[in-house]
Amino acid sequence: MNKFLSTSLGWLRIIAFLEGISFLLLLCIAMPLKYLAGKPEMVRHVGMAHGVLFLAFVILVALVMNNRDWPLKTAALALLAAFIPFGTFWADKRLFRE
Repeated sequence: MNKFLSTSLGWLRIIAFLEGISFLLLLCIAMPLKYLAGKPEMVRHVGMAHGVLFLAFVILVALVMNNRDWPLKTAALALLAAFIPFGTFWADKRLFRE
């Protein structure tokens, strides 16, 4: 775990994982609870966490792009992955490995 916390790429991988989990929780649990069970408070809480993690993800992609001289295409793919369910997990496997 210490290896992950010592580099910007490691932090990106951790935040990407958490962002992916929060996106799936929002889509698969919070939104159905809001629209099918009439409980909007889950969307408020999970949505806030997801929003913070998404912003951290975007900032870290920009930081890693700058630190590691990523091409614009790689950074664009990483950002696009955040909008697709399970996309950040794919990005971790294909883009975020050293």
